[in-house]
Amino acid sequence: MLGSSSDAAPVQHDVMIKDAAEDHSQPKGEDHHYAKPDRCKGIEFDAITPDEKGNTFFFKGDHLWKGFSGPAELSNNTFKELDDYHHLGHVDAAFRMHHQDDLSVHDHIYFFLDDKVFSYYNYTLEQGYPVEIQQEFPGIPSHLDAAVECPKGECITDSVLFFKDNEIYSFDIKTKSVKKKVWAHLPNCKSAFRWLEHYYCFHGYNFTRFHPVSGDVMGAYPKDARKYFMRCEGFGHGDGAKKQRCSEVKLNAITTDDKGRSYAFQDAMYMRLDTHRDGSHHFPISKLWKEISGVVDAVFDYGDNMYIIQSDQVYIYKSAAHFTLIEGYPKPLKEELGIDGPVDAAFLCPNQHIVNIIQGQKMYDIDLAATPRAVKMERPIPIPKIDAGFCDADGVKVFIGPEYYSYQSPVMDEIKPTPQKISPEKFGCEG
Repeated sequence: MLGSSSDAAPVQHDVMIKDAAEDHSQPKGEDHHYAKPDRCKGIEFDAITPDEKGNTFFFKGDHLWKGFSGPAELSNNTFKELDDYHHLGHVDAAFRMHHQDDLSVHDHIYFFLDDKVFSYYNYTLEQGYPVEIQQEFPGIPSHLDAAVECPKGECITDSVLFFKDNEIYSFDIKTKSVKKKVWAHLPNCKSAFRWLEHYYCFHGYNFTRFHPVSGDVMGAYPKDARKYFMRCEGFGHGDGAKKQRCSEVKLNAITTDDKGRSYAFQDAMYMRLDTHRDGSHHFPISKLWKEISGVVDAVFDYGDNMYIIQSDQVYIYKSAAHFTLIEGYPKPLKEELGIDGPVDAAFLCPNQHIVNIIQGQKMYDIDLAATPRAVKMERPIPIPKIDAGFCDADGVKVFIGPEYYSYQSPVMDEIKPTPQKISPEKFGCEG
């Protein structure tokens, strides 16, 4: 149990909701359907949570949906013991625990039913559960409306936010202390969901994004969940959309910042590679890097700055400041790095200050710690027309279309290694 010694989906464009002022809420837990509910008709979820594998579950009454598409199924088909201990009519709240200091509870799903809490891992009820909510989470009331995890860095400490009416209980996982807040400006959340480091309060068939510490609403809300968190005919997200086949993938750039966030760029879109547990989703590059329009040629990270090369220009963004463009940029590539554009690829190995720039079948080493910056070394490479390059603790990967080649270091041997295919697991494409 917690503290024991036994150690997005969302579409890319924002659309205002026409009927935001209408009240579409329904009483929780009153429906015990034998017919399958249809979330595309507009319903209020009882709970939303991902599991340890990154599958997202949406709960309504005695049914659930697995993922952002597909039909409803009975909850007790997946979480069998819920019905054994409690005749399941609904789930009050649910969340996935984030507590890396205690691997015996990290990534477990917690369900709340009336005054009880259940802990699941790999769809199996943990021994000793259910228990009273007060035993596991002292200071947290029963009959909750919603709950969501909040890792350290997004909250001050590893925490869980519990919602009941307009009151929010911030529970510190390590100390088990509770801070009670009232966020009167936020709608009463009937379910809550953390997705790609953002926080969403669901109410009726709408949702509102909020800051997990202040409760501030982030942007123009509410918005219709059917346009973002599920695939419904006639609505924005996935309406007629098809996943790209892995054989069609052609990356323009790939990089990892100093916080471990990995980004792949293709055409005018980007996707996060380190959040595969939240699903694979593509977004316009301009969503994060507002000054960038169109296709990028190369991207790399140095310190807490991200360098984006486009034609003969380089943009430098502060990663820690939500990718704020540094004043005075873009600048000519020649002025910043001492090389003429355009380039094919660029990568920087961990804890190094030499960026490797690829043009055709030549690689240029540029010392980022030098002033002024200039080409330190030039050497030929055995592979023509590289699309993107990447370097991590496992070595260098260079991408050509849907394949990549692995090298132990930036010094590429004349003998070309066996190409490997881009994987569906990593890039969210169809195999």
